[in-house]
Amino acid sequence: MSEEQQQSCGQRRKQVDALQLALLTNGILRMGELAETPDENFTAEERREPRIFQELLKSVAGLEERLMQGGDDEIDLVADLLTKGASGARGDDTKSLKDSVLDWITPKGQSLVPPLTRNVKIDHGFHHEWTGALLCPAGLDWSNLETKTKLQSGEMIVTGDQWPLFLYADYHYDLDDPWNGLFRSALLAYKHVFMSPSSVDREPKATCSGNARIHGMTRVTLPSIAYIAMQVRFALTPSPVFSCTDTVTDSERFYNSILDIFEDTDEQQEVDDLVVWWNRQIFPSYSTAQCPLVKNSALARIRERRARMKESGSIPCMAA
Repeated sequence: MSEEQQQSCGQRRKQVDALQLALLTNGILRMGELAETPDENFTAEERREPRIFQELLKSVAGLEERLMQGGDDEIDLVADLLTKGASGARGDDTKSLKDSVLDWITPKGQSLVPPLTRNVKIDHGFHHEWTGALLCPAGLDWSNLETKTKLQSGEMIVTGDQWPLFLYADYHYDLDDPWNGLFRSALLAYKHVFMSPSSVDREPKATCSGNARIHGMTRVTLPSIAYIAMQVRFALTPSPVFSCTDTVTDSERFYNSILDIFEDTDEQQEVDDLVVWWNRQIFPSYSTAQCPLVKNSALARIRERRARMKESGSIPCMAA
């Protein structure tokens, strides 16, 4: 690695460290002296941080006590560990998806023409017919020569909040109903990352496995959908190194724009439907409805007895 590349990596590391430190510090403040501050006083991103922080506390046993009782050095240490862990996992996912995405976009029994190189991504993105079509912003016509030329030359700049066509099921964008098929693309290989690469082509089983089971995942989360979308998008681009702050791929804006729509209360119904759809794809045993109790079972009788006792006010007091 050259000196320039080392400096660049060091700068990215410091930026990520700062983000993790801010997440922990702001999370602690929102649990303490800012607990009574109305949500309206915070930006959308600031309102998101406490939710992420709470999810983090749930997933790591003893972390809350460690943060609340420790000093600044302890917070710095946890931030550093989170940075290393997140960076390592993201790097593994990026590397794993780079080749897999090329396999998935290649028609079965055929080859891409011209072929895409796997070690160097310089021919990816708008430089290639297939990756260009998939990255083309929904609503634009990749087959239009003028549009294609402007995208390839860079005359037409694509920002992170211009979502690409590959996010849609069958790569079809419905102008009259933009939610139709959105984030339901087969290219969003959720199982590849959160289950295992080998599970992508297999029918899902009733029990979760792989990474999901290791980390106690029993349902799909909205940030994880945004993460997969970001990773697949990066795999299609010509950028050689992933960076959240890269203004060319604009990955940070892309990721945050997806979270913004997921958290928009006006889009709640569509978002809820999306989560149900994904959970049924990944966790077949998932159900939004409660199964009725079997009549005359021991559990059913216990519940009936408790209900009668509550109605009559005859619930016994707990022994001292």
